[in-house]
Amino acid sequence: MAILTLTLFILASQFLNLCHGAGIAIYWGQNGDEGTLAAACATGNYEIINIAFLNVFGNGQTPELNLAGHCNPSIPGSCKSIGDDIKECQRHGIKVLLSLGGGIGKYSLSSQTDARQVITILLLHVFSCSVLLHCSHILL
Repeated sequence: MAILTLTLFILASQFLNLCHGAGIAIYWGQNGDEGTLAAACATGNYEIINIAFLNVFGNGQTPELNLAGHCNPSIPGSCKSIGDDIKECQRHGIKVLLSLGGGIGKYSLSSQTDARQVITILLLHVFSCSVLLHCSHILL
């Protein structure tokens, strides 16, 4: 009986090891010492990672990401590595979301056109995607 119990325990623990993240979701991007997004995904500890925060957007405003020193979105191309990291996370089967808002910010979307403009600016200028189709991995 003890051998059967031990065998079942080992099989169950191996199954849990195959299921990455066990449903755990985290926020990433608000601690400059937390490492890269790709490193967080490579741990296998998370199923969902929320990038925090897009805290200014919509109504004709230039979108602003607050990423606590991981990159400077006001400098074109400085956040390209985050776009690359999103693709890497997706290779691991991890869902990456962008958190809209946050504790402080100015944001609202006045129309579908406004929403499309925000995502276009993010993809082309913040994540440095030269062609929108090249960035389709970010939208999936």
